[in-house]
Amino acid sequence: MARKADKRQQKTDKKTQKGASYMKERTEAEKKQERAGIAGIAAGAKKPEQAEESGKELTESGCCHAHRTKERSEKESKDLINRLNRIEGQIRGIRGMVERDAYCPDILVQVAAANAALNSFNKVLLANHIKTCVTNDILEGKEETVDELVAVLQKLMK
Repeated sequence: MARKADKRQQKTDKKTQKGASYMKERTEAEKKQERAGIAGIAAGAKKPEQAEESGKELTESGCCHAHRTKERSEKESKDLINRLNRIEGQIRGIRGMVERDAYCPDILVQVAAANAALNSFNKVLLANHIKTCVTNDILEGKEETVDELVAVLQKLMK
């Protein structure tokens, strides 16, 4: 038995060594191409080839745009967190209903309520985004923000 275990360990070691050498052999061009594919997929492309064709420029982190953040007021942040907490409670309630073998229509009604709560959250977040981020970017002359907003709206309306 010990011999079989030793042979299995040797095979595992060889595979690990092959994987390590493969990672070393990759060229910088291959790494850049892979980053472009990942960034494009994050930007909405279905395949890495489409991502490369999109022509998005990459930052050093391999992302097609800088990760943007927004400083929210304490009131806005608290309101959003409270909404998410309520939604989380609804989801846990639905899970409990499934675990207790509740009647299907009762579960479906609760799922519809959770979906409505998520849609309400999206409306509040989108309104705040338009009132602050989009307005400020347009005033600063960043017209690409409108394209970004259109893309977000298209995703929300699927």
